[in-house]
Amino acid sequence: MARVTSFMQRPYGRAVLALLIAALVAALAAAQAPSPSLPPYQPKFKGDPARSDSEAAALGYMRTFLRAQKIYKKKYSHYATTLLDLAKTGSFTRRMVATDRGDYTVKFKPHKEKDTFEITLAPKLQDPAHRSFFSDDQGKIRADEQKEADAGSEILKTD
Repeated sequence: MARVTSFMQRPYGRAVLALLIAALVAALAAAQAPSPSLPPYQPKFKGDPARSDSEAAALGYMRTFLRAQKIYKKKYSHYATTLLDLAKTGSFTRRMVATDRGDYTVKFKPHKEKDTFEITLAPKLQDPAHRSFFSDDQGKIRADEQKEADAGSEILKTD
């Protein structure tokens, strides 16, 4: 205890302690301050239904997938049963076969016996800016804010 007391008795000791306390208070205040909010989403085209850049990317993936399935069916008289089958069909690239799409995960279910399919893009974290999307061989994109989208979800409307 003698060392602490002698440190405090020195002229610079109190100043150093005051600076340390001020730095600690400033660090705590900065940690509790709200982070600057992101700028609002800028639509990518007229009528863009996306609410965030992540949703825009997910919807772009789904539109590309649906177009590729349509082309594939026209060429082979049935829908593709794997994502790899779709590679190099339309704009669907081999890189798009990966099911991890950033903030979203692709779930593809082919129904070979009925020549139909379902595709869901589920967000890793569901919130108002990350809705879940669903489509099937009918080509209508459906969205759900509360749960994973399915055939019973509302059809996505343009804003």
